[in-house]
Amino acid sequence: MQWNLEQIRLFVGVAESQSFSAVARKLRRAQSAVSSGIAALEDDLGVQLFERSSGRQPRLTAAGVALLEEAREVLRQCQRLDGKAQGLAKGEEARLRLAQDEAMPYQPVLASLEALGKAFPLLEVQLTTSAQGEVARKLLERRADLGLLFHHEQMPDALERQRLGTIEMVTVCGAGHALGGRTYADRSELARHRQILMTPQDSHYPGGEQIGPQVWRADSFYVMAELLMRGLGWAWLPRHVAQYPAYQGQLVELRSDWTPPSLVVELVCRRDAALGPAALWLADSLAVHLQAMG
Repeated sequence: MQWNLEQIRLFVGVAESQSFSAVARKLRRAQSAVSSGIAALEDDLGVQLFERSSGRQPRLTAAGVALLEEAREVLRQCQRLDGKAQGLAKGEEARLRLAQDEAMPYQPVLASLEALGKAFPLLEVQLTTSAQGEVARKLLERRADLGLLFHHEQMPDALERQRLGTIEMVTVCGAGHALGGRTYADRSELARHRQILMTPQDSHYPGGEQIGPQVWRADSFYVMAELLMRGLGWAWLPRHVAQYPAYQGQLVELRSDWTPPSLVVELVCRRDAALGPAALWLADSLAVHLQAMG
């Protein structure tokens, strides 16, 4: 293969303008140089790209039509390469790996990622979703650059966190549960029924307090909601989980004399890894969208 990018640019330019002379004028080159470049490309590829008739515009051959989009893609790839190199030279990340707690509200995260894609179009993003505890582990093992999770007290010293916003917690049971016909249940009434809690016991999430003798545990707010729908107990859940479309009409929100404080959403990273401009931009966007949700 001897062809070069200049020849590819000539090929695409002539195909789009249907004129050797127009490309020559645009590039401020002799028309003979453009014709020679195309001829050299045809020799290297072993196919004729244009039909040439005296006094007529150059027309693509069948081979030219088949190769034109491939040639355009070569040029697009070159543009991406140049853009990524320029971004790296300015300190931008080539890749951003975001690990999030599976119970994060979808809309603020998706809105922020959509905006990130527009602000940093060449950035590669890897998004993973995990149950609580796994997000911090991925950061510690350098399998993620940023973590989006709910605040809990036991945060490894190697990680530092930034508060982004809060999410309201609500008291919930299944519509068919013994408490489902009520609109209010005080603490003593709740304690008489099975409580569904987040596991492990030392997670220290708001709402992790056991108030009665009967307890089941799960490692996911959505799993907890599934258990509630089957009448297996009551729980404190983030409001957006309790209002998830699949649970409409199947979960009942209860007023009570005590509800845990709101979940604090935090953006976490390794202390020894400086955040690049895309990560900092995403942190600001997430904070804005989470505050708008509240």
